Amino acid sequence: MENWDEVRTAYQVARMGTVSGAAEVLGVHHATVIRHIDAIEARLGVKLFQRHARGYTPTEAGQDLLRVAQATDDQFSQLVGRLKGQGDDVSGELVVTSLASFAPMMVPALKEFQDMHPGLIIRYLTGDRLFRLEYGEAHVAIRAGNAPDQPDNVVQPFMKQQVGLYASKAYVERYGALKGVEDFPNHRFIGHDDETSRAPFSRWLREQAPKEAISFRCTNGFTMQEAVRCGAGIGFMAAWEARQQPDLVEMMAPLPEWEGTLWLVTHVDLHRTTKVQAFLTFLKAQVKEWQL
Repeated sequence: MENWDEVRTAYQVARMGTVSGAAEVLGVHHATVIRHIDAIEARLGVKLFQRHARGYTPTEAGQDLLRVAQATDDQFSQLVGRLKGQGDDVSGELVVTSLASFAPMMVPALKEFQDMHPGLIIRYLTGDRLFRLEYGEAHVAIRAGNAPDQPDNVVQPFMKQQVGLYASKAYVERYGALKGVEDFPNHRFIGHDDETSRAPFSRWLREQAPKEAISFRCTNGFTMQEAVRCGAGIGFMAAWEARQQPDLVEMMAPLPEWEGTLWLVTHVDLHRTTKVQAFLTFLKAQVKEWQL
């Protein structure tokens, strides 16, 4: 790109959602912002924004540009900090992603890290979708399953997550306790709606339980846990979380093949930045205190 000013302007318009907001952040006249947007769209031959009464909304092409510009802007900010001798400053946005089911552990940790660095804005993104680190969608990802193998990512083992099979006391009162794998046909189970789910415990349940016994199916771990709590059936839950639920009954002793590995994933371009390294160091210290 020949003109970084135009890219930076488009980035700020996408962030702020309005020309006036971007102009204020950049310290320029709103006419300059409009001129830059028109120029970069003409140069690229695509529309980066949909104009409407409330402001500017990025198109798909605009979102792509935003991700790259965000990562680049973050790297520039880190570089400027180092050049000014302020490389230990942790500020700006920190974007972290994980499965929603891990939120009860991550949210308190993120809050504590933010307390240590008051200038930090936390963006915690959860969901089953893999956020693309190469496009700057997140600084740090916590992922489950097999070791991620996307190119240009730095992957570190984070922790083993012990998983157990539980039911509510109300379920046990109605259907009785589980008497082993041979008793599966006599019970109701909660499983993942995606029959290709790679979670070790999901694969194990599909192999061991009759298909009709998996009678309550959900799209993510959070809703599966809620289904267990309300007595919809027997289901899997992280052992650390089940210990906080006095109404749950362990139905089988945990098996090693249910365990899941969590990985810390960063992109090589941002891995060594002060902000990311500070958070990784903090998180690795935190996990030692968690009872898993």
